[in-house]
Amino acid sequence: MSSPVVGLTGGIGAGKSTVEAMFARLGIPCVDTDRIAHQLTAAGGAAIPALVAQFGAAIQTPEGALDRAAMRQKVFADAGERQRLEAILHPLILAESLRQLALQRAPYVLLAVPLLFETAAYRNLVAETLLVDCEPQLQRERVMQRSGLTAEQVDAIIAAQMPREQRRALADAVLDNSGDLALLSLQVENKHRYYLQRFAAANLATPSNSVDPAL
Repeated sequence: MSSPVVGLTGGIGAGKSTVEAMFARLGIPCVDTDRIAHQLTAAGGAAIPALVAQFGAAIQTPEGALDRAAMRQKVFADAGERQRLEAILHPLILAESLRQLALQRAPYVLLAVPLLFETAAYRNLVAETLLVDCEPQLQRERVMQRSGLTAEQVDAIIAAQMPREQRRALADAVLDNSGDLALLSLQVENKHRYYLQRFAAANLATPSNSVDPAL
């Protein structure tokens, strides 16, 4: 019997990775779709042959990985190209996510998906949704600092995502990451205690909140 699933999401730069690390220190594993996507598009990754066949060798780095900057420029300029990219990557990411979820043995497991609310295939896997949120200006500053993207590029990425207020309305719970890490850690610890009680009361597995290992 696999573990109950909490869907973790948030806009770019909101702090999902920081929250993942805090839950990990509490013994809670995370299946991260961004991490899976990076593995699939690394040199020798399972998605590389299909991506090269679709987009040509120019989307590869000299080492054979996906040139993410080149691909980002291509898909932001053409919605059709983005759809072709997603048609290759999304089924592979979902299949690997299901495989990893089925292996987990914990009181519950996080499933980190940036587009959780937009994607029924993931939304249907989770018993609860947890949103990491912060003020838009702070979100923009964090992304620019870590990525080297311009403000205009970051704003374009944010604009392509679900609006902040809509995410907040859809989430079962929200972690506010606009303050310091100590405050965020307290929020994570509170949610951890809640999830332990919530899933213990549910006997740790129901058809709607666990993943069948046979999938």
